[in-house]
Amino acid sequence: MSLVVAQKERKGIINPIFTCQPAGAEYAAIGVKDCIPLVHGGQGCSMFVRLIFAQHLKENFDIASSSLHENSAVLGGIPRIEEGVKTLVARYPDLRIIPIITTCSTETIGDDIEGTINKLNRDLKRDYPDREVILVAVHTPSYKGSQVTGYNIAVHALVSTLAKKGQPNGKLNVITGWVNPGDVTEIKRLLREMDVPANILIDTETFDAPTMPDKSSFAFGNTTIEDIADSANALGTIALCKYEGGSAAEFLQEKFKVPAIVGPTPLGIKNTDIWLQNISKLTGKPIPESLVRERGKAIDAIADLAHMFFANKKVAIYGDPDLVIGLAEFCLECELEPVLLLLGDDNKACSKDPRITELEKNAPCDIEVIWNADLWELERRLKDGSLKIDLILGHSKGRYIGIDYNIPMVRVGFPTFDRAGLWKYPVIGYKGAEWLADTIANTLFADMEFKHDREWILNVW
Repeated sequence: MSLVVAQKERKGIINPIFTCQPAGAEYAAIGVKDCIPLVHGGQGCSMFVRLIFAQHLKENFDIASSSLHENSAVLGGIPRIEEGVKTLVARYPDLRIIPIITTCSTETIGDDIEGTINKLNRDLKRDYPDREVILVAVHTPSYKGSQVTGYNIAVHALVSTLAKKGQPNGKLNVITGWVNPGDVTEIKRLLREMDVPANILIDTETFDAPTMPDKSSFAFGNTTIEDIADSANALGTIALCKYEGGSAAEFLQEKFKVPAIVGPTPLGIKNTDIWLQNISKLTGKPIPESLVRERGKAIDAIADLAHMFFANKKVAIYGDPDLVIGLAEFCLECELEPVLLLLGDDNKACSKDPRITELEKNAPCDIEVIWNADLWELERRLKDGSLKIDLILGHSKGRYIGIDYNIPMVRVGFPTFDRAGLWKYPVIGYKGAEWLADTIANTLFADMEFKHDREWILNVW
């Protein structure tokens, strides 16, 4: 079977898959404890990102803005950074770190972020001699890349700024990438099962915030400055996502000789096997029998569904490259056929990813991969009849395609704002594979009932 990789032919974008680089940097920053990012740009560069986070997670987050206006395009926006940083430090006594995240406007006018940070460091040392607030430059011009590259840049900036060589800590760094809080919870559980002490970068488990008896409820990041600083002293680093945190793992290896393994994202059985084997390789800890049994249960659940219900079902997948490729590999394990993969990032490296070559070797179907894609690439094919699919896998931005063309859809990735609580459920690991298989099956079953399409298959005789 053939696999074709191509770039979107149009220059313009119709219904984007992703948002901009600063959004990715902001998601990484809010995962750090005692941190408020300052977005250096227009008010909307923080307001609309906060909105999409709130839609997805149903929680509120502190993200500040330098709130640039027209005069800054001529005179520069440096005074807005200075005023913003000093206001944050004065207003929040527990604040310890402020990533300064640039945007398209401030990168275009060429504000000197590093020079401004040097000046602010002197001012803060004078005004707050007993307090240390760390400023981190995060360059995310939003006229290129996407939230994926923005997240990658932010994690790299945090690690390269804070990591310091000290005594070995016996821990394993795990760079999560842009995953949901439920995935982080599952990562931590699997590490506990293997008795592996870990340094989670970035830990968003606490985004699932409780409402307490005093009616307080606030979501915050769980990775501390000390965690990031101590990443230089780990046994090794595993980055779950190549394009969302992989460069930070490589930095730690090059600068501090911390062994790094980048990927694969542990989606499905094979990728979870590899991930656990890599953990065992770096730490010397064996894979326990409890996880072997967990693996067996996941395989059994998939086997119950694959041949009878999934075989030869055509699937279109869109989202960030690591997620899309991982889901495609999972589909092949389940006898689903991933015929169209849409990668919304303009990173050309995605088109040459060796995992895509492996898909071609293992796939029983023709596959089309479009990088720098938008959702029109899916809708156009459905509209002109050149693509026939049975299922869509992707985030909520594509919901109207599923509705308009009457195709069942499983929400996965970010954002999923039109279904309740999906961010609580992991898609990684063996339990994630089992949940994903069951969810796909139940979505197909509901569609069969709605369309009266061979629903007799679901009967009990």
